[in-house]
Amino acid sequence: MMLVLTRKPNEAIMIGDDIEITILSVEGEQIKLGINAPKNVDIHRKEVYLSIQQENRKASKAETNFLENINEYFKKKS
Repeated sequence: MMLVLTRKPNEAIMIGDDIEITILSVEGEQIKLGINAPKNVDIHRKEVYLSIQQENRKASKAETNFLENINEYFKKKS
């Protein structure tokens, strides 16, 4: 479910107690947002976030394959 809110420039919304999203400007079809959040909260554009997730899955799979290969190597040595 998606919550849809209408905001004007310089108006904000709060997410929990720590994250504030402010509409900085609206120019045609482009909206500029300002995000205030704790330093421990990662903030990415969605396409960047998805790319990071994909790279993490690839790295995890490579690590799993590496560990499986080492396991097979030592099984053959025994």
